[in-house]
Amino acid sequence: MLVVCTYYENGEPRWGGLVDRTGRATAVVPEGGPVRLRPVADPGWDHLRGGNVPALLPGGGPAAPVVVLMDIAAVYGGEPLLVDLVAIPGRGVRVAKERLGEVLAALFDGALVFDDLIRDTDLRGTYRGDAGRRAFPVPTAQPQRDFPALPATDGALLVRTWFEDDDGWRALLDELGGTDEEGWVGADIDPDDIDPDRYPLTALVVDDPAYEGLPPGSVPALVPPEEHTVLVALADAGTFAGADRPLAAVDLHDTPGNIAVLPCHMAGSMVCNLEIANMDFHDFVSVAGVRPWWEEA
Repeated sequence: MLVVCTYYENGEPRWGGLVDRTGRATAVVPEGGPVRLRPVADPGWDHLRGGNVPALLPGGGPAAPVVVLMDIAAVYGGEPLLVDLVAIPGRGVRVAKERLGEVLAALFDGALVFDDLIRDTDLRGTYRGDAGRRAFPVPTAQPQRDFPALPATDGALLVRTWFEDDDGWRALLDELGGTDEEGWVGADIDPDDIDPDRYPLTALVVDDPAYEGLPPGSVPALVPPEEHTVLVALADAGTFAGADRPLAAVDLHDTPGNIAVLPCHMAGSMVCNLEIANMDFHDFVSVAGVRPWWEEA
Protein backbone atom coordinates (compact mmCIF):
# COMPACT_ATOMS: atom_id res chain seq x y z
CA MET A 1 0.00 0.00 0.00
CA LEU A 2 1.19 3.51 -0.77
CA VAL A 3 2.15 5.99 1.94
CA VAL A 4 1.87 9.46 0.40
CA CYS A 5 3.53 12.51 1.92
CA THR A 6 1.50 15.71 1.56
CA TYR A 7 3.53 17.96 3.86
CA TYR A 8 6.94 19.39 2.90
CA GLU A 9 9.42 21.82 4.43
CA ASN A 10 11.89 23.44 2.04
CA GLY A 11 10.84 20.89 -0.54
CA GLU A 12 11.69 17.94 1.72
CA PRO A 13 9.02 15.42 2.74
CA ARG A 14 8.14 15.17 6.41
CA TRP A 15 7.01 11.73 7.52
CA GLY A 16 6.34 12.17 11.23
CA GLY A 17 8.40 9.11 12.13
CA LEU A 18 6.53 6.76 9.79
CA VAL A 19 9.49 6.59 7.36
CA ASP A 20 13.14 6.29 8.42
CA ARG A 21 16.18 8.06 6.96
CA THR A 22 16.69 5.34 4.37
CA GLY A 23 13.26 6.08 2.92
CA ARG A 24 11.72 2.86 4.20
CA ALA A 25 8.48 2.70 6.17
CA THR A 26 9.02 1.85 9.81
CA ALA A 27 7.63 -1.34 11.31
CA VAL A 28 3.94 -0.44 11.58
CA VAL A 29 2.82 -3.63 9.84
CA PRO A 30 3.48 -7.17 11.08
CA GLU A 31 6.65 -8.79 9.81
CA GLY A 32 5.75 -11.24 7.05
CA GLY A 33 2.17 -9.99 6.95
CA PRO A 34 0.13 -9.38 3.81
CA VAL A 35 0.80 -5.61 3.71
CA ARG A 36 3.91 -3.69 2.83
CA LEU A 37 4.08 0.10 2.79
CA ARG A 38 5.75 1.98 -0.07
CA PRO A 39 6.51 5.65 0.68
CA VAL A 40 6.05 8.04 -2.25
CA ALA A 41 6.74 11.77 -2.26
CA ASP A 42 6.58 14.74 -4.63
CA PRO A 43 6.83 18.39 -3.55
CA GLY A 44 3.98 19.10 -5.96
CA TRP A 45 1.72 17.26 -3.50
CA ASP A 46 2.39 19.72 -0.69
CA HIS A 47 -0.91 20.24 1.18
CA LEU A 48 -2.75 17.98 -1.24
CA ARG A 49 -6.16 17.09 0.18
CA GLY A 50 -7.12 13.48 0.74
CA GLY A 51 -10.14 13.81 -1.49
CA ASN A 52 -7.94 14.62 -4.48
CA VAL A 53 -5.63 11.62 -4.07
CA PRO A 54 -7.69 8.96 -5.92
CA ALA A 55 -7.55 11.02 -9.13
CA LEU A 56 -3.73 10.82 -9.09
CA LEU A 57 -3.63 7.05 -9.22
CA PRO A 58 -3.05 5.31 -12.56
CA GLY A 59 -6.05 3.85 -14.37
CA GLY A 60 -7.08 0.24 -14.30
CA GLY A 61 -8.37 0.21 -10.73
CA PRO A 62 -6.60 0.54 -7.39
CA ALA A 63 -4.00 -2.03 -6.37
CA ALA A 64 -5.05 -1.62 -2.72
CA PRO A 65 -8.28 -0.64 -0.95
CA VAL A 66 -6.77 2.46 0.66
CA VAL A 67 -3.82 4.82 0.54
CA VAL A 68 -2.14 6.19 3.68
CA LEU A 69 -1.60 9.95 3.84
CA MET A 70 0.99 11.69 6.00
CA ASP A 71 -0.28 15.26 6.07
CA ILE A 72 0.58 18.14 8.38
CA ALA A 73 -1.76 16.83 11.08
CA ALA A 74 -0.16 13.38 11.01
CA VAL A 75 3.37 14.80 11.00
CA TYR A 76 2.78 16.94 14.07
CA GLY A 77 1.39 14.41 16.48
CA GLY A 78 -1.86 13.37 14.83
CA GLU A 79 -2.90 10.12 13.21
CA PRO A 80 -2.22 9.08 9.61
CA LEU A 81 -5.17 9.48 7.24
CA LEU A 82 -6.53 6.48 5.38
CA VAL A 83 -8.22 7.43 2.10
CA ASP A 84 -10.81 5.13 0.56
CA LEU A 85 -9.99 4.05 -3.01
CA VAL A 86 -12.82 1.60 -3.64
CA ALA A 87 -16.27 2.17 -2.14
CA ILE A 88 -16.48 5.99 -2.06
CA PRO A 89 -13.05 7.21 -3.23
CA GLY A 90 -11.75 10.29 -1.43
CA ARG A 91 -13.38 9.94 1.97
CA GLY A 92 -11.04 9.46 4.91
CA VAL A 93 -10.56 8.05 8.39
CA ARG A 94 -7.77 8.70 10.89
CA VAL A 95 -6.06 5.64 12.39
CA ALA A 96 -3.57 5.66 15.27
CA LYS A 97 -0.06 4.53 14.25
CA GLU A 98 -0.06 1.67 16.73
CA ARG A 99 -3.27 0.34 15.19
CA LEU A 100 -2.34 1.02 11.57
CA GLY A 101 -0.84 -2.39 10.83
CA GLU A 102 -3.80 -4.42 12.04
CA VAL A 103 -6.29 -2.16 10.25
CA LEU A 104 -4.43 -2.28 6.94
CA ALA A 105 -4.10 -6.07 7.14
CA ALA A 106 -7.82 -6.41 7.90
CA LEU A 107 -8.71 -4.18 4.94
CA PHE A 108 -6.36 -6.12 2.68
CA ASP A 109 -7.84 -9.55 3.50
CA GLY A 110 -11.44 -8.36 3.66
CA ALA A 111 -11.99 -8.73 7.40
CA LEU A 112 -12.82 -5.01 7.41
CA VAL A 113 -14.25 -2.69 4.77
CA PHE A 114 -14.04 1.09 4.82
CA ASP A 115 -17.65 1.42 5.97
CA ASP A 116 -16.68 -0.47 9.13
CA LEU A 117 -14.09 2.19 9.88
CA ILE A 118 -16.55 5.01 9.22
CA ARG A 119 -19.15 3.53 11.54
CA ASP A 120 -16.62 3.17 14.37
CA THR A 121 -15.05 6.63 14.39
CA ASP A 122 -15.28 9.37 16.98
CA LEU A 123 -16.25 12.98 16.31
CA ARG A 124 -12.70 13.74 15.10
CA GLY A 125 -12.97 11.00 12.49
CA THR A 126 -10.52 8.68 14.28
CA TYR A 127 -11.19 4.96 14.14
CA ARG A 128 -12.01 3.77 17.66
CA GLY A 129 -10.93 7.15 19.00
CA ASP A 130 -11.90 8.47 22.41
CA ALA A 131 -13.14 11.98 21.53
CA GLY A 132 -16.84 11.08 21.82
CA ARG A 133 -19.50 9.67 19.56
CA ARG A 134 -21.14 11.83 16.92
CA ALA A 135 -24.80 12.74 17.35
CA PHE A 136 -25.22 12.43 13.57
CA PRO A 137 -23.49 9.37 12.06
CA VAL A 138 -21.72 9.80 8.75
CA PRO A 139 -23.80 8.15 5.99
CA THR A 140 -22.12 5.14 4.38
CA ALA A 141 -24.57 4.34 1.58
CA GLN A 142 -22.72 4.24 -1.72
CA PRO A 143 -23.92 6.55 -4.50
CA GLN A 144 -25.79 4.93 -7.37
CA ARG A 145 -24.29 7.22 -10.00
CA ASP A 146 -21.43 9.59 -10.70
CA PHE A 147 -21.54 13.31 -9.96
CA PRO A 148 -19.84 16.18 -11.83
CA ALA A 149 -17.01 18.17 -10.30
CA LEU A 150 -18.04 21.03 -8.06
CA PRO A 151 -17.14 24.64 -8.92
CA ALA A 152 -13.67 25.81 -7.91
CA THR A 153 -13.64 28.48 -5.21
CA ASP A 154 -11.41 29.51 -2.34
CA GLY A 155 -14.52 30.18 -0.24
CA ALA A 156 -17.45 27.96 0.69
CA LEU A 157 -20.08 26.13 -1.37
CA LEU A 158 -23.75 25.66 -0.55
CA VAL A 159 -24.98 22.68 -2.56
CA ARG A 160 -28.62 21.71 -2.87
CA THR A 161 -29.04 17.91 -2.89
CA TRP A 162 -32.83 17.61 -2.34
CA PHE A 163 -35.29 18.97 -4.87
CA GLU A 164 -38.72 18.19 -3.44
CA ASP A 165 -39.34 21.55 -1.73
CA ASP A 166 -38.75 24.61 -3.90
CA ASP A 167 -40.48 26.92 -1.42
CA GLY A 168 -38.25 25.64 1.36
CA TRP A 169 -35.16 26.20 -0.76
CA ARG A 170 -36.14 29.79 -1.52
CA ALA A 171 -36.88 30.36 2.18
CA LEU A 172 -33.44 29.01 3.10
CA LEU A 173 -31.70 31.37 0.68
CA ASP A 174 -33.76 34.30 1.98
CA GLU A 175 -32.84 33.42 5.56
CA LEU A 176 -29.16 33.40 4.56
CA GLY A 177 -29.40 36.87 3.06
CA GLY A 178 -30.37 36.13 -0.55
CA THR A 179 -28.18 35.59 -3.62
CA ASP A 180 -26.46 38.14 -5.80
CA GLU A 181 -26.15 38.16 -9.60
CA GLU A 182 -23.13 35.86 -9.50
CA GLY A 183 -24.90 33.25 -7.40
CA TRP A 184 -23.36 33.97 -4.01
CA VAL A 185 -25.50 33.84 -0.90
CA GLY A 186 -24.87 36.43 1.81
CA ALA A 187 -22.49 38.49 -0.33
CA ASP A 188 -24.54 41.70 -0.16
CA ILE A 189 -25.02 41.86 3.61
CA ASP A 190 -24.10 45.24 5.12
CA PRO A 191 -21.20 44.71 7.59
CA ASP A 192 -22.95 47.06 10.00
CA ASP A 193 -25.89 44.66 10.12
CA ILE A 194 -23.82 41.61 11.07
CA ASP A 195 -24.66 39.92 14.38
CA PRO A 196 -21.41 38.35 15.70
CA ASP A 197 -23.44 35.53 17.28
CA ARG A 198 -25.11 34.73 13.93
CA TYR A 199 -22.29 35.43 11.50
CA PRO A 200 -23.66 35.30 7.94
CA LEU A 201 -22.72 32.55 5.54
CA THR A 202 -21.04 33.71 2.35
CA ALA A 203 -21.04 30.85 -0.13
CA LEU A 204 -21.33 30.10 -3.83
CA VAL A 205 -24.72 28.45 -4.37
CA VAL A 206 -24.91 25.25 -6.43
CA ASP A 207 -28.54 24.59 -7.43
CA ASP A 208 -28.29 21.82 -10.01
CA PRO A 209 -30.28 18.54 -10.14
CA ALA A 210 -27.07 16.83 -11.22
CA TYR A 211 -26.20 16.82 -7.50
CA GLU A 212 -29.49 15.33 -6.31
CA GLY A 213 -28.76 12.74 -3.64
CA LEU A 214 -25.07 13.67 -3.37
CA PRO A 215 -23.76 11.94 -0.21
CA PRO A 216 -21.18 13.62 2.04
CA GLY A 217 -18.55 10.95 1.41
CA SER A 218 -18.49 11.72 -2.32
CA VAL A 219 -17.93 15.45 -1.83
CA PRO A 220 -14.14 15.58 -1.18
CA ALA A 221 -13.27 13.97 -4.52
CA LEU A 222 -15.49 16.45 -6.39
CA VAL A 223 -13.75 19.58 -5.05
CA PRO A 224 -11.15 20.79 -7.59
CA PRO A 225 -7.60 21.00 -6.23
CA GLU A 226 -6.92 24.37 -7.88
CA GLU A 227 -8.56 26.33 -5.07
CA HIS A 228 -8.42 25.86 -1.31
CA THR A 229 -12.16 25.46 -0.76
CA VAL A 230 -12.94 25.97 2.91
CA LEU A 231 -16.14 23.98 3.27
CA VAL A 232 -19.03 22.41 1.40
CA ALA A 233 -22.46 22.68 3.06
CA LEU A 234 -25.20 20.37 1.80
CA ALA A 235 -28.87 21.33 1.84
CA ASP A 236 -30.31 17.82 1.97
CA ALA A 237 -33.67 16.34 2.96
CA GLY A 238 -32.92 17.01 6.63
CA THR A 239 -32.47 20.70 5.90
CA PHE A 240 -36.08 21.08 4.81
CA ALA A 241 -37.47 18.90 7.61
CA GLY A 242 -35.87 20.77 10.53
CA ALA A 243 -37.18 23.99 12.07
CA ASP A 244 -33.68 25.51 12.17
CA ARG A 245 -32.93 24.38 8.59
CA PRO A 246 -29.82 22.32 9.50
CA LEU A 247 -27.07 21.99 6.91
CA ALA A 248 -24.67 19.08 6.61
CA ALA A 249 -21.20 20.65 6.52
CA VAL A 250 -18.59 18.36 4.94
CA ASP A 251 -14.97 18.28 6.07
CA LEU A 252 -12.50 18.59 3.18
CA HIS A 253 -9.25 18.74 5.12
CA ASP A 254 -8.89 17.05 8.52
CA THR A 255 -10.98 13.94 7.80
CA PRO A 256 -12.51 14.19 4.31
CA GLY A 257 -16.17 13.26 4.27
CA ASN A 258 -16.75 13.75 7.99
CA ILE A 259 -19.90 15.79 8.68
CA ALA A 260 -21.14 18.41 11.11
CA VAL A 261 -24.90 18.94 11.14
CA LEU A 262 -25.72 22.40 12.45
CA PRO A 263 -28.40 25.10 12.11
CA CYS A 264 -28.05 27.17 8.95
CA HIS A 265 -27.46 30.31 11.04
CA MET A 266 -24.27 28.69 12.44
CA ALA A 267 -22.75 27.85 9.06
CA GLY A 268 -21.30 31.34 8.57
CA SER A 269 -19.56 31.23 11.94
CA MET A 270 -18.12 27.83 11.05
CA VAL A 271 -16.71 29.03 7.73
CA CYS A 272 -15.25 32.17 9.31
CA ASN A 273 -13.54 30.25 12.12
CA LEU A 274 -12.14 27.65 9.75
CA GLU A 275 -10.79 30.35 7.41
CA ILE A 276 -8.81 32.03 10.19
CA ALA A 277 -7.84 28.71 11.84
CA ASN A 278 -9.52 29.81 15.06
CA MET A 279 -11.39 26.52 15.40
CA ASP A 280 -11.22 23.03 13.92
CA PHE A 281 -13.91 21.17 12.02
CA HIS A 282 -14.54 18.78 14.90
CA ASP A 283 -15.40 21.73 17.17
CA PHE A 284 -18.69 21.92 15.28
CA VAL A 285 -19.49 18.21 15.38
CA SER A 286 -22.30 17.51 17.84
CA VAL A 287 -21.64 14.87 20.50
CA ALA A 288 -24.32 12.28 21.22
CA GLY A 289 -26.21 13.15 24.39
CA VAL A 290 -24.51 16.53 24.81
CA ARG A 291 -26.12 19.90 24.11
CA PRO A 292 -24.16 21.72 21.36
CA TRP A 293 -22.09 24.65 22.59
CA TRP A 294 -23.90 27.11 20.31
CA GLU A 295 -27.16 26.35 22.13
CA GLU A 296 -25.48 27.29 25.41
CA ALA A 297 -24.48 30.76 24.17
